[in-house]
Amino acid sequence: MRELVNPNLSVGGRAELCCELAKEFENKGEYEEARKALSGYWRRIGERPNLEGLETSIAAEVLLRVGVLTGAIGSRNEVTEAEETAKDLISESLSVFKSQSYKKKIAEAQTELALCYWRTGELNEARDVLKEALSYLTTDSEVKARAILRLAIVERGAANFSKALRILTDGAPLFEKINNQTLKGSYHVTLGIIFRNLWATKNRTEYVDRALIEYAAASYHFEQAEHRCYLANTENNLGFLYYKLKQYGDAHAHLDHARRVLMSLKDVSTVAQVDETRACVFLEQGRIAEAERVARAAVRTFEKNDRHALLAEALVTHGRALARLGKFGTALLTFRRAINISEQAGNTNRAAQAALTVFHEVGDRLMVTEEHGLVSGGKFNEVVGALEHKLIKRALDAAKGSITYASINLGISHQALNYMLETRHKDLLPKRTPARRRPRK
Repeated sequence: MRELVNPNLSVGGRAELCCELAKEFENKGEYEEARKALSGYWRRIGERPNLEGLETSIAAEVLLRVGVLTGAIGSRNEVTEAEETAKDLISESLSVFKSQSYKKKIAEAQTELALCYWRTGELNEARDVLKEALSYLTTDSEVKARAILRLAIVERGAANFSKALRILTDGAPLFEKINNQTLKGSYHVTLGIIFRNLWATKNRTEYVDRALIEYAAASYHFEQAEHRCYLANTENNLGFLYYKLKQYGDAHAHLDHARRVLMSLKDVSTVAQVDETRACVFLEQGRIAEAERVARAAVRTFEKNDRHALLAEALVTHGRALARLGKFGTALLTFRRAINISEQAGNTNRAAQAALTVFHEVGDRLMVTEEHGLVSGGKFNEVVGALEHKLIKRALDAAKGSITYASINLGISHQALNYMLETRHKDLLPKRTPARRRPRK
């Protein structure tokens, strides 16, 4: 910062220092401060940075930093299309680095681009970009550590937990070597989440102990880095683990702590993640109405910021709450939406898990006794679509074709049922009674 006031500093030198300063703020999660560091070139999301007078390589560095901040701030503040704008800016910088054959910067840009793909649930694209980035990184560095970490996060997001663990275990010597406290903390918290997932699937108690150890290590490194947001994320993960251990008081305590910190940072997106966790705790406690309200709020937040993977998770939690409140029609629509989002993002494991939740929560309500019973075979989404079709058919038959009464019986709005008939189940349209014209008063 002292160097920035040097009157003899060149235009390009000043831009490089501003990018370096912005990167330091990014590393602490202080994204607004990072934006201010770049204010001479860029002021707000959606505005193209001013690159006039900058050499090509320096202009590419500004584009990269602006792209990273657009994704981070946009995700935090629910800015529509922010991730797509971030992808465009980072891709533009990547093209410049490739034209200059600057391998380290190519890999850095690809690693940041992969994060954007991960945020929007495009796991296959994120995985491919990260593997290409790692092919450029032949020596140990922070960029390589970040690429390895994000590849493990992508595999965890795809429910490939053993693969994610192997990636991080192989990379352990590198993370011990680096001095970046934020990266070290991220390494340990990701390990903690993976061990928690492995415990849930394999039910081995040593995984719980290891998860708690990793979360403690993550908290230490995030405190050293002064990264309040990531500290709050670790509290959220601890809350989730205690919920799984049925220690609900401890779970709420950690979630309360996480929420207070995130609210002070005005990080609404991560607050929604905490709320989704709390909805899961409420479900386990039998506080269904509270779970439905909190999960619905989380869904609305994720709908605004393109966080498709998180939206799918929140939809499943909301669907579970709706089913337990007896709103089976709305629950089915919610589950189906989660499946669609997961499949479109290429996350077949999450789609399968959502479909299995459908059968667990509302399967007995969807059994059709008059014809062939439960549908078997085919893709999960096709199965759920067939169940949805039979549910609507039965509701229309029971209501003698009345859309109004059928929608009430299904627990969904008149408009929602009408939309489903006109788009997904056109063959059922003849079953509905014709709409009556209402006389004007």
